[in-house]
Amino acid sequence: MVLDKLTNADRYTCMHPLFAQAFQFLQEADLMTLPLGQKAIVGKNLFAIISEGSGIPESDAKIEVHRRYIDIQYVIEGTDHMGWRDLALCSEPNDPYTDERDAAFFSDKPAFWFDVPAGSFTIFYPNDAHAAMITEKNVRKVVLKIAVKPEGPVEA
Repeated sequence: MVLDKLTNADRYTCMHPLFAQAFQFLQEADLMTLPLGQKAIVGKNLFAIISEGSGIPESDAKIEVHRRYIDIQYVIEGTDHMGWRDLALCSEPNDPYTDERDAAFFSDKPAFWFDVPAGSFTIFYPNDAHAAMITEKNVRKVVLKIAVKPEGPVEA
């Protein structure tokens, strides 16, 4: 898991062949005016999900993992309260993995909690069980989904 400010994004572009394009999107797009919903960047290999609203209380949080996609979660406005736990320390999922949603959910609680303010991002890999939008305040954010194993060309 990574937590950093967008101003330091260049430190992470070497970690995946699509990270440079992902961070370029975050730096160049007008994220405040993009419509809510999904936006393709590099087909199914890299896409954005823009959302806005309040989340849920910490007591209702469920941690999740993905297999096919890495998440870069960038907070545009507000502060997102998130949780993390190593997947190896999680019990069996109470809502098993499906390919359709690329997610499994667990009743385990995060090992630690942290705040992600506007201008900051997290990177969650498939071994990073995480909970996000644990806030009752309004948050505008974008979740970039990056294929762990990109298919076809990775050019924009």
